[in-house]
Amino acid sequence: MIEEFPLIEVSGTPYQLGYQHGSQAKDLVQKYLTWIEKLTGQSRDILVQRAITFLPLIRQLSNDLASEIQGLADGADISLEEAVLCQVRTEASQTEDGGCTTFAFTGQNTTDGLTLIGQNQDLEPQYEDVAILLHLKPIGKPRALIFTFAGQLGYAGLNQHGVAHFTNALYGYQWQYGTPHYPIKRILLEQDNLAKCLELLQSVKVCSATNKVICDGEGQICDIEIYPSGHSIWQDKWTNGLVHTNHALTDDYVPQEKYLLPDSRSRLNRARQLFEENLGCLSVSVIKEILSDHDGHPAGICRHGADGMYSVSGYIAEAEKRLLHVRRGSGCLGQWKTYVV
Repeated sequence: MIEEFPLIEVSGTPYQLGYQHGSQAKDLVQKYLTWIEKLTGQSRDILVQRAITFLPLIRQLSNDLASEIQGLADGADISLEEAVLCQVRTEASQTEDGGCTTFAFTGQNTTDGLTLIGQNQDLEPQYEDVAILLHLKPIGKPRALIFTFAGQLGYAGLNQHGVAHFTNALYGYQWQYGTPHYPIKRILLEQDNLAKCLELLQSVKVCSATNKVICDGEGQICDIEIYPSGHSIWQDKWTNGLVHTNHALTDDYVPQEKYLLPDSRSRLNRARQLFEENLGCLSVSVIKEILSDHDGHPAGICRHGADGMYSVSGYIAEAEKRLLHVRRGSGCLGQWKTYVV
Protein backbone atom coordinates (compact mmCIF):
# COMPACT_ATOMS: atom_id res chain seq x y z
CA MET A 1 0.00 0.00 0.00
CA ILE A 2 1.26 3.48 -0.92
CA GLU A 3 1.38 5.42 2.34
CA GLU A 4 1.10 9.02 1.11
CA PHE A 5 -0.44 11.02 -1.71
CA PRO A 6 1.71 12.44 -4.53
CA LEU A 7 2.97 15.93 -3.70
CA ILE A 8 2.75 18.42 -6.58
CA GLU A 9 4.68 21.64 -5.89
CA VAL A 10 4.06 24.65 -8.12
CA SER A 11 5.07 28.32 -8.08
CA GLY A 12 4.87 31.48 -10.17
CA THR A 13 2.14 33.24 -12.12
CA PRO A 14 -1.38 31.80 -12.40
CA TYR A 15 -0.62 30.31 -15.82
CA GLN A 16 2.65 28.85 -14.54
CA LEU A 17 0.90 27.29 -11.55
CA GLY A 18 -1.51 25.51 -13.85
CA TYR A 19 1.10 24.49 -16.39
CA GLN A 20 3.39 22.99 -13.75
CA HIS A 21 0.46 21.15 -12.15
CA GLY A 22 -0.64 19.73 -15.50
CA SER A 23 2.82 18.70 -16.64
CA GLN A 24 3.74 17.01 -13.34
CA ALA A 25 0.44 15.16 -12.98
CA LYS A 26 -0.43 14.56 -16.65
CA ASP A 27 -1.18 10.84 -16.31
CA LEU A 28 -3.23 11.35 -13.15
CA VAL A 29 -5.24 14.14 -14.79
CA GLN A 30 -6.19 11.76 -17.60
CA LYS A 31 -7.06 9.11 -15.04
CA TYR A 32 -9.26 11.61 -13.17
CA LEU A 33 -11.14 12.54 -16.35
CA THR A 34 -11.73 8.86 -17.07
CA TRP A 35 -12.96 8.34 -13.49
CA ILE A 36 -15.39 11.26 -13.82
CA GLU A 37 -16.97 9.53 -16.84
CA LYS A 38 -17.22 6.22 -14.99
CA LEU A 39 -18.52 7.79 -11.78
CA THR A 40 -21.24 9.80 -13.49
CA GLY A 41 -22.13 7.31 -16.21
CA GLN A 42 -22.02 10.17 -18.70
CA SER A 43 -19.86 10.60 -21.78
CA ARG A 44 -16.97 13.03 -21.77
CA ASP A 45 -18.42 14.82 -24.80
CA ILE A 46 -21.61 15.64 -22.91
CA LEU A 47 -19.80 16.52 -19.69
CA VAL A 48 -17.38 18.98 -21.32
CA GLN A 49 -20.23 20.69 -23.18
CA ARG A 50 -21.92 21.33 -19.84
CA ALA A 51 -18.67 22.18 -18.08
CA ILE A 52 -17.65 24.99 -20.42
CA THR A 53 -20.87 26.87 -19.65
CA PHE A 54 -19.45 27.51 -16.16
CA LEU A 55 -16.27 29.19 -17.42
CA PRO A 56 -17.81 32.71 -17.48
CA LEU A 57 -18.74 32.31 -13.80
CA ILE A 58 -15.22 31.12 -12.97
CA ARG A 59 -13.80 34.17 -14.78
CA GLN A 60 -16.18 36.38 -12.85
CA LEU A 61 -14.96 34.82 -9.62
CA SER A 62 -11.27 35.06 -10.56
CA ASN A 63 -9.52 35.86 -13.84
CA ASP A 64 -6.35 34.43 -12.32
CA LEU A 65 -8.05 31.08 -11.77
CA ALA A 66 -9.23 31.05 -15.38
CA SER A 67 -5.62 31.65 -16.47
CA GLU A 68 -4.47 28.79 -14.24
CA ILE A 69 -7.04 26.49 -15.86
CA GLN A 70 -5.63 27.37 -19.29
CA GLY A 71 -2.13 26.59 -18.00
CA LEU A 72 -3.41 23.27 -16.67
CA ALA A 73 -4.84 22.39 -20.08
CA ASP A 74 -1.57 23.20 -21.83
CA GLY A 75 0.59 21.42 -19.27
CA ALA A 76 -1.53 18.26 -19.17
CA ASP A 77 -2.09 18.27 -22.95
CA ILE A 78 -5.87 18.30 -22.62
CA SER A 79 -8.52 20.64 -24.03
CA LEU A 80 -9.66 23.74 -22.19
CA GLU A 81 -13.08 22.12 -21.90
CA GLU A 82 -11.59 19.07 -20.19
CA ALA A 83 -9.60 21.31 -17.84
CA VAL A 84 -12.79 23.14 -16.88
CA LEU A 85 -14.55 19.80 -16.31
CA CYS A 86 -11.95 19.02 -13.65
CA GLN A 87 -13.18 22.13 -11.77
CA VAL A 88 -16.93 21.50 -12.14
CA ARG A 89 -17.34 17.73 -11.91
CA THR A 90 -20.42 17.77 -9.68
CA GLU A 91 -22.07 20.72 -11.43
CA ALA A 92 -21.57 19.33 -14.96
CA SER A 93 -22.93 15.92 -13.94
CA GLN A 94 -25.38 17.11 -11.25
CA THR A 95 -24.23 14.42 -8.84
CA GLU A 96 -23.77 14.76 -5.07
CA ASP A 97 -20.26 14.59 -3.66
CA GLY A 98 -19.75 12.05 -0.91
CA GLY A 99 -20.24 11.87 2.82
CA CYS A 100 -17.75 13.27 5.38
CA THR A 101 -17.62 14.22 9.06
CA THR A 102 -16.17 17.66 9.83
CA PHE A 103 -15.12 19.36 13.06
CA ALA A 104 -13.51 22.49 14.46
CA PHE A 105 -12.47 23.12 18.08
CA THR A 106 -10.40 25.81 19.72
CA GLY A 107 -9.87 27.68 22.98
CA GLN A 108 -10.77 25.81 26.14
CA ASN A 109 -11.63 22.66 24.18
CA THR A 110 -8.09 21.78 23.06
CA THR A 111 -5.05 20.87 25.13
CA ASP A 112 -3.07 23.97 24.12
CA GLY A 113 -5.95 26.36 23.41
CA LEU A 114 -5.15 26.38 19.70
CA THR A 115 -7.40 25.47 16.79
CA LEU A 116 -7.87 21.95 15.45
CA ILE A 117 -10.06 21.62 12.35
CA GLY A 118 -10.55 18.92 9.75
CA GLN A 119 -12.56 15.96 8.55
CA ASN A 120 -12.79 12.39 7.37
CA GLN A 121 -13.22 12.39 3.57
CA ASP A 122 -15.82 9.82 2.53
CA LEU A 123 -15.91 9.04 -1.19
CA GLU A 124 -15.88 6.18 -3.64
CA PRO A 125 -12.55 4.35 -3.22
CA GLN A 126 -11.31 5.15 -6.73
CA TYR A 127 -10.80 8.78 -5.70
CA GLU A 128 -7.81 7.69 -3.64
CA ASP A 129 -6.01 6.72 -6.85
CA VAL A 130 -6.28 10.21 -8.38
CA ALA A 131 -5.77 12.30 -5.24
CA ILE A 132 -2.79 14.62 -4.78
CA LEU A 133 -1.46 17.22 -2.39
CA LEU A 134 -1.04 20.49 -4.25
CA HIS A 135 1.49 22.88 -2.67
CA LEU A 136 0.98 26.34 -4.12
CA LYS A 137 3.52 29.15 -3.99
CA PRO A 138 1.89 31.85 -6.12
CA ILE A 139 3.32 35.28 -6.78
CA GLY A 140 1.56 37.88 -4.65
CA LYS A 141 -0.86 35.48 -2.98
CA PRO A 142 -0.71 33.20 0.09
CA ARG A 143 1.04 29.86 0.00
CA ALA A 144 -1.42 27.02 0.39
CA LEU A 145 -1.51 23.26 0.75
CA ILE A 146 -4.57 21.62 -0.82
CA PHE A 147 -5.79 18.05 -0.79
CA THR A 148 -7.45 17.62 -4.17
CA PHE A 149 -7.57 15.49 -7.29
CA ALA A 150 -5.20 15.74 -10.24
CA GLY A 151 -6.37 18.64 -12.39
CA GLN A 152 -8.78 20.05 -9.81
CA LEU A 153 -7.49 23.39 -8.53
CA GLY A 154 -9.60 23.75 -5.39
CA TYR A 155 -10.64 21.47 -2.53
CA ALA A 156 -9.81 21.17 1.20
CA GLY A 157 -6.73 22.87 2.59
CA LEU A 158 -4.77 25.35 4.69
CA ASN A 159 -2.95 28.55 3.75
CA GLN A 160 -0.04 30.52 5.22
CA HIS A 161 -2.40 32.80 7.18
CA GLY A 162 -3.96 29.85 8.99
CA VAL A 163 -7.16 29.96 6.96
CA ALA A 164 -8.42 26.39 6.53
CA HIS A 165 -11.69 24.95 5.30
CA PHE A 166 -13.35 21.54 5.02
CA THR A 167 -16.68 20.45 3.60
CA ASN A 168 -19.73 18.22 3.97
CA ALA A 169 -21.96 17.30 1.06
CA LEU A 170 -25.62 18.17 1.64
CA TYR A 171 -28.52 16.47 -0.09
CA GLY A 172 -32.14 17.06 -1.05
CA TYR A 173 -31.92 20.46 -2.80
CA GLN A 174 -32.89 21.83 -6.21
CA TRP A 175 -30.00 22.34 -8.64
CA GLN A 176 -29.64 25.83 -10.16
CA TYR A 177 -27.10 27.43 -12.47
CA GLY A 178 -24.51 29.19 -10.33
CA THR A 179 -20.85 29.45 -9.33
CA PRO A 180 -19.17 26.03 -8.93
CA HIS A 181 -17.98 25.04 -5.47
CA TYR A 182 -14.43 23.84 -6.22
CA PRO A 183 -13.27 27.20 -7.63
CA ILE A 184 -14.80 28.89 -4.58
CA LYS A 185 -12.85 26.54 -2.32
CA ARG A 186 -9.65 27.62 -4.04
CA ILE A 187 -10.39 31.34 -3.69
CA LEU A 188 -11.17 30.84 0.01
CA LEU A 189 -7.51 29.88 0.42
CA GLU A 190 -6.48 33.28 -0.96
CA GLN A 191 -8.10 35.02 2.03
CA ASP A 192 -6.26 36.03 5.19
CA ASN A 193 -9.05 35.88 7.79
CA LEU A 194 -12.45 34.38 8.51
CA ALA A 195 -14.38 37.60 7.86
CA LYS A 196 -13.12 37.74 4.28
CA CYS A 197 -14.00 34.08 3.75
CA LEU A 198 -17.57 34.71 4.88
CA GLU A 199 -17.79 37.83 2.72
CA LEU A 200 -16.75 35.76 -0.30
CA LEU A 201 -19.23 32.98 0.43
CA GLN A 202 -22.06 35.43 0.97
CA SER A 203 -21.34 37.23 -2.31
CA VAL A 204 -21.74 34.29 -4.71
CA LYS A 205 -24.77 32.35 -5.86
CA VAL A 206 -24.07 28.63 -6.04
CA CYS A 207 -25.82 25.85 -7.93
CA SER A 208 -25.69 23.11 -5.30
CA ALA A 209 -25.69 22.71 -1.52
CA THR A 210 -22.73 22.24 0.79
CA ASN A 211 -21.61 22.87 4.36
CA LYS A 212 -18.28 24.52 5.06
CA VAL A 213 -16.28 24.51 8.29
CA ILE A 214 -13.75 27.35 8.28
CA CYS A 215 -11.11 28.81 10.59
CA ASP A 216 -8.38 31.40 10.46
CA GLY A 217 -5.02 31.80 12.16
CA GLU A 218 -6.46 33.94 14.95
CA GLY A 219 -8.52 31.18 16.55
CA GLN A 220 -11.86 31.99 14.90
CA ILE A 221 -14.04 29.11 13.67
CA CYS A 222 -17.34 29.05 11.79
CA ASP A 223 -19.78 26.69 10.10
CA ILE A 224 -21.93 27.88 7.20
CA GLU A 225 -24.56 25.97 5.26
CA ILE A 226 -24.74 27.14 1.64
CA TYR A 227 -27.64 26.49 -0.73
CA PRO A 228 -28.63 27.85 -4.14
CA SER A 229 -31.24 29.91 -2.30
CA GLY A 230 -28.82 31.45 0.22
CA HIS A 231 -26.71 30.65 3.28
CA SER A 232 -27.03 30.30 7.04
CA ILE A 233 -24.51 30.20 9.90
CA TRP A 234 -24.70 27.13 12.15
CA GLN A 235 -23.90 27.55 15.84
CA ASP A 236 -23.30 24.25 17.62
CA LYS A 237 -24.07 23.65 21.30
CA TRP A 238 -20.48 24.22 22.44
CA THR A 239 -18.57 27.46 22.78
CA ASN A 240 -15.57 27.28 20.43
CA GLY A 241 -16.55 23.90 18.99
CA LEU A 242 -18.64 22.35 16.24
CA VAL A 243 -19.29 19.12 14.35
CA HIS A 244 -21.24 18.61 11.12
CA THR A 245 -22.17 15.69 8.86
CA ASN A 246 -24.39 15.46 5.77
CA HIS A 247 -27.71 17.01 6.62
CA ALA A 248 -28.94 20.53 7.28
CA LEU A 249 -28.84 21.77 10.88
CA THR A 250 -29.91 25.40 10.55
CA ASP A 251 -33.56 26.39 10.92
CA ASP A 252 -33.43 27.98 7.46
CA TYR A 253 -32.71 24.73 5.62
CA VAL A 254 -33.95 21.79 7.70
CA PRO A 255 -37.52 22.28 6.36
CA GLN A 256 -36.27 22.42 2.75
CA GLU A 257 -34.26 19.19 2.82
CA LYS A 258 -36.05 16.56 0.72
CA TYR A 259 -33.78 13.65 1.64
CA LEU A 260 -30.39 13.03 3.24
CA LEU A 261 -27.65 10.44 3.56
CA PRO A 262 -29.29 7.74 5.74
CA ASP A 263 -26.52 7.54 8.35
CA SER A 264 -25.88 11.27 8.68
CA ARG A 265 -27.84 11.82 11.90
CA SER A 266 -26.48 8.80 13.74
CA ARG A 267 -22.93 9.64 12.66
CA LEU A 268 -23.37 13.22 13.88
CA ASN A 269 -24.61 11.98 17.25
CA ARG A 270 -21.66 9.62 17.61
CA ALA A 271 -19.14 12.31 16.65
CA ARG A 272 -20.68 14.73 19.14
CA GLN A 273 -20.49 12.11 21.86
CA LEU A 274 -16.81 11.40 21.22
CA PHE A 275 -15.78 15.04 20.97
CA GLU A 276 -17.79 15.95 24.07
CA GLU A 277 -16.10 13.17 26.07
CA ASN A 278 -12.75 14.73 25.21
CA LEU A 279 -13.49 18.45 25.57
CA GLY A 280 -10.55 20.17 27.21
CA CYS A 281 -8.09 17.51 26.12
CA LEU A 282 -8.55 17.44 22.35
CA SER A 283 -5.26 16.97 20.54
CA VAL A 284 -4.10 15.70 17.17
CA SER A 285 -3.66 12.19 18.57
CA VAL A 286 -7.08 12.16 20.26
CA ILE A 287 -8.80 13.32 17.07
CA LYS A 288 -7.01 10.67 15.03
CA GLU A 289 -8.63 8.10 17.31
CA ILE A 290 -12.05 9.71 16.92
CA LEU A 291 -11.68 9.59 13.12
CA SER A 292 -11.04 5.83 13.35
CA ASP A 293 -14.29 5.08 15.22
CA HIS A 294 -16.41 2.22 13.80
CA ASP A 295 -19.66 2.66 15.73
CA GLY A 296 -22.44 2.14 13.18
CA HIS A 297 -20.19 0.11 10.87
CA PRO A 298 -20.06 0.19 7.86
CA ALA A 299 -21.44 3.73 8.10
CA GLY A 300 -19.31 4.92 10.99
CA ILE A 301 -17.12 7.99 11.27
CA CYS A 302 -14.50 5.66 9.76
CA ARG A 303 -16.61 4.59 6.79
CA HIS A 304 -16.27 1.18 5.16
CA GLY A 305 -18.54 0.91 2.13
CA ALA A 306 -21.96 2.21 3.18
CA ASP A 307 -23.61 3.73 0.08
CA GLY A 308 -20.49 2.79 -1.86
CA MET A 309 -18.27 5.22 0.05
CA TYR A 310 -15.16 4.77 2.18
CA SER A 311 -13.02 7.09 4.29
CA VAL A 312 -10.34 7.52 1.62
CA SER A 313 -8.49 10.26 3.49
CA GLY A 314 -8.55 12.45 6.56
CA TYR A 315 -7.17 15.86 7.58
CA ILE A 316 -6.37 17.69 10.79
CA ALA A 317 -5.13 21.27 10.46
CA GLU A 318 -3.30 23.03 13.29
CA ALA A 319 -4.16 26.47 12.00
CA GLU A 320 -1.97 28.66 14.20
CA LYS A 321 1.02 26.37 13.60
CA ARG A 322 0.36 26.19 9.80
CA LEU A 323 0.53 22.39 9.95
CA LEU A 324 -1.68 20.04 7.95
CA HIS A 325 -1.84 16.36 8.92
CA VAL A 326 -3.06 14.22 6.02
CA ARG A 327 -4.03 10.56 6.12
CA ARG A 328 -4.14 8.28 3.12
CA GLY A 329 -6.71 5.54 3.55
CA SER A 330 -9.18 4.73 6.29
CA GLY A 331 -9.09 6.08 9.81
CA CYS A 332 -8.30 2.65 11.23
CA LEU A 333 -5.54 1.60 8.81
CA GLY A 334 -4.35 4.69 6.96
CA GLN A 335 -1.00 6.39 7.49
CA TRP A 336 -0.70 10.04 8.56
CA LYS A 337 1.90 12.49 7.30
CA THR A 338 2.48 16.08 8.47
CA TYR A 339 3.08 18.98 6.08
CA VAL A 340 4.13 22.58 6.71
CA VAL A 341 2.45 25.23 4.59
